[in-house]
Amino acid sequence: MTPPSRRQFLQLSALAMASAATPWADLRARALPSPGFPPLPAHRPTGQEALDRLLQGNARFVAGKGSAACRTPEDFAKVAQGQAPFAAIIACADSRTAPEIIFDQGVGQLFTVRAAGNVVAGSGPVMKGSIEYAVAELGVSLILVLGHSECGAMKAAIEFRHEQNKPAGAIDDLLELIYPAVDQTVAQDGKLSGKALQKQVTYNNVSNGVQRLRGLDPIIAPAVRSGALMVAGAVHDLATGTVTVWPKLA
Repeated sequence: MTPPSRRQFLQLSALAMASAATPWADLRARALPSPGFPPLPAHRPTGQEALDRLLQGNARFVAGKGSAACRTPEDFAKVAQGQAPFAAIIACADSRTAPEIIFDQGVGQLFTVRAAGNVVAGSGPVMKGSIEYAVAELGVSLILVLGHSECGAMKAAIEFRHEQNKPAGAIDDLLELIYPAVDQTVAQDGKLSGKALQKQVTYNNVSNGVQRLRGLDPIIAPAVRSGALMVAGAVHDLATGTVTVWPKLA
């Protein structure tokens, strides 16, 4: 089979975005999880509704009232033939911050893309293509860039920013994508240090990812401008479990 040209791909993507609401009921019928999970909405949620749903799930998780026991093989069987995620999450690969758990969502409800440092800008076609697929083909109405406290990638970026001896392998290539957030933070307040510095670097790294996505052509930026897609940023506190949407990132 001959792969589609760029023009054909954009036409198909535009068509998928325009008709995203059409297959929602069918996909939803196949993607309903066990009764222990809050059901998917009858209509395709708006970006704000999707964000509210995530934060409600996080509140359940923080209160110790999550529905983890309902993630069974039967739940996976229900989504084997199709998925209807209502949000895409760009999260860090850190083992302590799994989106489905901290937002108390069932299988098939979140489209997650994970990389150390939840990097977006400069992360290449794998990350970009995955996010575009979630928008163009799955019709998600929200992309949430999710950072977290005590992120090892942020700590390393701060530590090695001006060191001559950089980490081996591709680790330094990854840190290169986070260094702009370090430079930005120092330029804003050169007196920050320790936990305060790390916290602000985490925020700026998330913010940079959000801004990158909002202007990312040819699929995401038009969806944002049309109001069909919301891009927001948040930070997960590992100690409390709480996810906070930063005011400037909502």
